[in-house]
Amino acid sequence: MLTRAGSPGTVPPFEPPEKLPVQPVDTNTEPTGRARFLQLRWPSGAFWLQAGACAVVGWSLIHGSLSAPATSAATDPAPPLAAPSAPTPAPAAVVAPLAAQLPSIEGAALSTIDVIVARNDTLDRIFRRLKLNLADLASLRSLPKIREALDSLRPGESLHFEHREGSLFALERRLNDTETLKVSRDAQNGLKADVLESPLEMRMRTVRGTISTSLFEAVAAAGAHDQTAVQLADIFGWDVDFVLDVRPGDAFVVTYPEIYREGVYLKDGPIQAAEFVNQGRDLRAVRYTDADGGSHYYTPDGRSLHKAFLRAPVEFTRVSSRFNSARMHPILNLIRAHKGVDYAAPEGTPVRAAGDGRVRFAGRKGGYGNVVEIEHSSSIVTVYGHLSRFARGTRVGAHVTQGVVIAYVGMTGLATGPHLHYEYRVNGVFKNPQTVSLPGANPIEARWREDFLAKSAPLLASLEPATGPMLVSR
Repeated sequence: MLTRAGSPGTVPPFEPPEKLPVQPVDTNTEPTGRARFLQLRWPSGAFWLQAGACAVVGWSLIHGSLSAPATSAATDPAPPLAAPSAPTPAPAAVVAPLAAQLPSIEGAALSTIDVIVARNDTLDRIFRRLKLNLADLASLRSLPKIREALDSLRPGESLHFEHREGSLFALERRLNDTETLKVSRDAQNGLKADVLESPLEMRMRTVRGTISTSLFEAVAAAGAHDQTAVQLADIFGWDVDFVLDVRPGDAFVVTYPEIYREGVYLKDGPIQAAEFVNQGRDLRAVRYTDADGGSHYYTPDGRSLHKAFLRAPVEFTRVSSRFNSARMHPILNLIRAHKGVDYAAPEGTPVRAAGDGRVRFAGRKGGYGNVVEIEHSSSIVTVYGHLSRFARGTRVGAHVTQGVVIAYVGMTGLATGPHLHYEYRVNGVFKNPQTVSLPGANPIEARWREDFLAKSAPLLASLEPATGPMLVSR
């Protein structure tokens, strides 16, 4: 039992608590503290009604169902809300709908891409790589006479594309020296293609020079280009070995056209007339195109410079072993006749048929390793030894033409390094391929001879040294 202090065992009487005075609330004073926080956090119903009305008006303006007057709404009192009524035509001076104010997608800038065609590239692969619309490619292929121009891509050539978000708007491709394919997009008809002609301008030129170190350096010093030096070596290649026979002091004169397109130099054209002086021996050539369209080089009296056989059937770096009746064999260490010429060249260098003929053997044979033997007319046989592999189509009985690739340089059989062993046999007798007299091709036909003489005369005259005062043009 609880007891009160001082009165043990007794229970004190209950006394109610003292009443606190109630303070009156002044409604005219500004709320503070928690009351103000609650008032700010919970807007009144009027606020929500006004916000909803503004949202409806804004949505209507954006979608064009309402229009705002040109005068400012801030200067006029807002009219009372009225019941919905039928729409009325908008006045002339109105704010344009938002969609009309945005920039048009059709006005976006085009993206330009220049592509260099890689090996095994196709237009389909290029479209996929650039993420262009394949439907546009299908449309291009359906255009008349365009499919072939699109499919025959050449490695290294350039293609020009213009597109917008993957849709093709332009394609440009140079088909050849005079033709360009241009594809464009028409607003009504879609893609269309045109082949544009670019005429070429020929400017005849004659250059002359003297060799001090190499033919290429001398031709460049004369103001011509490497392609002209290559042509010069090809024209006289049956009579001059430009690797072994050229000496300092040898001279040349060349007449050829420079080709321009739209005033810009493009390349050197085919040599029209040439002269080459090799160790005192004077050689001349002139180009003639007959009525059948065939172009060949002839001597001034109409004999063809084209020989029935190539002097060297491979592009070699040096002659590693010459024709020799008593040579020490580098592997057998025996004195043995070397009945051919060894042309050193990197493994895999193409080997070409020296002349027209038929393959009589293609396979492996003793010290020759992989070897090809070709029978020609006039009881001539050419032999190609130490080959790494044979070209496709090189088989017994196959007919070959001069210059076609028949095999590749190797070092099979008895060989100390990659090279071509080349033999030239006449009626079974071994001849020196570097000095044997090669049979010539047929002279110009009698029916073309008069025309040949008339057309070749001014070209041969251009090779003569200039007489009188020399005019120099720049």
